[in-house]
Amino acid sequence: MMAQFQTYSARLLRSVPLSEFTKHIEFEVQGVPRFGFVAGQWLSVKAMTPEGEEITRAYSIASAPSEHARFAFCLNRVQDGYMSNYLCDLGEGAEISFQGPFGDFVLRPPLRDTLMIATGTGIAPFRSMLHGLSESGHEGEGTAGRAGAPVAPLQQAQFWLLFGSRHEQDICYREEFERLAAEHSNFHFMPTLSRGGPEWQGLRGYVQEHVKEVVVDRRDMQAYICGLDKMVSANRELLKSLGWDRKSIRYEKYD
Repeated sequence: MMAQFQTYSARLLRSVPLSEFTKHIEFEVQGVPRFGFVAGQWLSVKAMTPEGEEITRAYSIASAPSEHARFAFCLNRVQDGYMSNYLCDLGEGAEISFQGPFGDFVLRPPLRDTLMIATGTGIAPFRSMLHGLSESGHEGEGTAGRAGAPVAPLQQAQFWLLFGSRHEQDICYREEFERLAAEHSNFHFMPTLSRGGPEWQGLRGYVQEHVKEVVVDRRDMQAYICGLDKMVSANRELLKSLGWDRKSIRYEKYD
């Protein structure tokens, strides 16, 4: 099925550690002046193992759409996982092959007050969405939603990012999100730690334990959830139990 799509080549520009096992890696697509995608979409990356086996893995784009042919991933090293370690070990200038973009986990107009729920590298599509909305807001333009429909910039709705991590050092892009919250009074960054140390002054526990703090008794919001299957399912069931329409709950599960 993937064969019907164009295969691109991208060159590694930089690789930055975010935590002990997580990296932010940036690429530039080769041979094209611009590479278009909608914030929230993913790419299918191909690699060949030393044994000659072709492996394909899907990764959400962690950067905002731009006028440049660039994109970024947020990756965890997976023990015994060939692709994640292959990508995390790439040196500057190395090239990868990929297809895409794919996926419909994108912001849908009209944009309403929005709760974003993520754990681990499930933060990737939300970084793409929030930076895209922030940049669009500064430029006075919308970010493309489904079928190119305009989505209002960040200033036109309330956003909550509920981000679950184990330890404080695992909060990926923490400074970026804190800066975004400082610059936009309608963006609320809510990191919560399941194994926070005694010095942690923020939220504790799993993300689903703090959903009601945001939604209270509202049913006119929309929610976007990204992370491992168990977390996604728990939050979907919680929101439905609070009377939410399932069409207001969009999600993407990671294996």
